[in-house]
Amino acid sequence: MEINELLKLVVDKRASDMHMRVPSPPVLRIDGVLVPQTDLPPLENKDVEIAFERITTPEQRSVFLKEKELSYAYSVSGLARFRVNIIRQRGTISIAFRLVPFEIPTISELGLPEQIKDIIAKPDGLILVTGPAGSGKSTTLASMINYLNQTEVRNIITIEDQIEYLYKNDKCIIAQRDIGDDTQSIKTAMKHALQHDPDVIVIGEMADMDTISTAISAAEAGRLVLGVLYANNALQSVDLLKEAFPQDRQPQIAAQLARVLEAVISQKLVKRISGGRVAAYEILIADANIKNYILMENTSGFSKNGDLQAMDKALADLVKSGTISPDEAISKSNEPEKLRQLLHVKSKKEKVSCK
Repeated sequence: MEINELLKLVVDKRASDMHMRVPSPPVLRIDGVLVPQTDLPPLENKDVEIAFERITTPEQRSVFLKEKELSYAYSVSGLARFRVNIIRQRGTISIAFRLVPFEIPTISELGLPEQIKDIIAKPDGLILVTGPAGSGKSTTLASMINYLNQTEVRNIITIEDQIEYLYKNDKCIIAQRDIGDDTQSIKTAMKHALQHDPDVIVIGEMADMDTISTAISAAEAGRLVLGVLYANNALQSVDLLKEAFPQDRQPQIAAQLARVLEAVISQKLVKRISGGRVAAYEILIADANIKNYILMENTSGFSKNGDLQAMDKALADLVKSGTISPDEAISKSNEPEKLRQLLHVKSKKEKVSCK
C-alpha cells in the first residue's frame, strides 16, 4: 500500500498511532493496544525506505543522515495531520506516526468537567495538564486553547516540540512556534515570547529546570501559562516541578510555585466496557491546603482530604455508570486497595480464602 493509503487506514480504524518497522507488517495502536495488520505483508527495508523518501524533504533527510533521528509534522490534505518520529534500529529505518485530527474536539465532546471553562479564563497564573504518555494531554490542552480562542480576546503564543493541532484566529490572535523550524529551543523561545506582548504562553512540555523556571517567572509577571507534564497524578505533578531543581533551590521554587499555581488537570485513558476508551479526570485547585503542600519540605505526613482523591472518585463514577469495569478502574488507580474498598470489590487473595 502507498504511505497515504496506510495513513488513511489509521484514520478509518480510529487508531492513535502506526508503526512501520522491519520485518513486521504495519502495526496500529487501537484503543491503546498494538494490532499488527496481518492482512498486509511484512515490511521489507525497501518498503520503509520508500515511505521515508515520500514523507520527507531533502533537508529533513539530510538532518536524519546526520542525527540518526528526526521528528516533524506531516499533513495529508483532506485527511489529517501526523506527528512523525523516525529512528534507526539495527541498521534499518523505523517510523512512528501519531494521528492529530484537523478538527479540535470541544471541552464538552471530550467530557471534560465544565469547571475547566472557569480555569482557562484565569487572567494569569500557571495551569498544568498532566498524565502518562498517550493519555490525551495534547488534545485536552488544544480544546482549552480553542475555548479561550472563542470566548476571550488574548494574544496566545504556543511553543511546541512539534506543532500538532492548528488554530485559526477567532477572538484571539495565536502564534505557534515549532522548535527546530521556528526557534532553536524552548529556553530561547520563552525569552522572546515574553517580549512579544503575550497574554497566554503555552508550553508543549515542561521537561527541564530552565523551562520550568521561566514558566513560573512568566506567571509571576502576570501571564497565563499553560504547561504539559508527564505525571501519574496531580500531586505528583507538583512534586516533579520542585524535584527538577537542586535541593538548595527547592524552597525558593516552592515559594514561587505556591504563588502562581492555579490548577492541575490530570487525566488517564481507561477502556470502556463497550469498546474504545474514555478519559478519567482529576482537577486539583491550588487552594490554601495545596499551597501548604507545595511549601512543605517533607510531604510524607500530608493528610489527603476528599478533593485530593478526585481521580479515584472519577474512576468510581465511571464504574457506577457502567462505562468501565471495576477491574479496569482498580488497575488505573493510584491507591488500588482504597478504590477496591470503595467499590466493594474483593481482591484475588480474598476470593481464594473465601473458597
